[in-house]
Amino acid sequence: MSLTWPGNVFAFHLDRVLGINRSLPAVLRMFHSDVLPYRFTRGSPRPVVWWDPDIQHLADNDNDQNSVPLGWVQYQKLLQARCENGTELRSDPCVGVRHSEWGRLALFDFLLQVSDRLDRYCCGFTPDPTDLCVENLLHSKCGKSKDLLLVHILVRKADPSRLVFIDNAGRPQQPSDNLNFRLLEGIEEAVSVLRSGCLETLLLRSLYTDKEFWDSRGGAIGLRPLVHIVEQRGQILLQHIRTKRLRLLREL
Repeated sequence: MSLTWPGNVFAFHLDRVLGINRSLPAVLRMFHSDVLPYRFTRGSPRPVVWWDPDIQHLADNDNDQNSVPLGWVQYQKLLQARCENGTELRSDPCVGVRHSEWGRLALFDFLLQVSDRLDRYCCGFTPDPTDLCVENLLHSKCGKSKDLLLVHILVRKADPSRLVFIDNAGRPQQPSDNLNFRLLEGIEEAVSVLRSGCLETLLLRSLYTDKEFWDSRGGAIGLRPLVHIVEQRGQILLQHIRTKRLRLLREL
């Protein structure tokens, strides 16, 4: 079986196992309804993501994939301000999101190597020439920090202090010597499950609950290579934390 990334479904289970609980629920299912076009009912199972209508979008049509407009420079400033702990959530440079939320996002994105949120310009690793960040000439802007924007920074209207994670597919084939550590810049948190040594067992147990997904990926044998990729990245992250002597956030 080829090593393919099962996208948002796998990410959803990782999110729950880590105790982050910020991604939208996702499952893999076959469609059989006569109402749907043939392209949706033939072939392999498809991912289904529960969409939350309470997610807040900007009124700007050119920036409606964010709840708040946020650039890299302001992002670094709000991390330094430790919004909520040392600075009022709505005061500058804060954007109403708790400081601990950024730690959850950075850890999640690092394990999956999701760059199209905190680093859509691919400034923290060497991108492939076919990557959209290169084809769309975004990578060439990496030398100008003030021009770098964050995307998919979303919150719910009912709870604007907590982030919502969408589009979590990531990069399964990203080699360990080309991981995007820029995602961790300014972040000082990690989760304890990475240190427990139980990630593989917990993640496989969680994935097993979606039988359609489990069977379509070859069960434990087919999914273990993907789990090992995430587990290896977790160990690299823990080594980074030890090297930088970063503080662990106990609440996670």
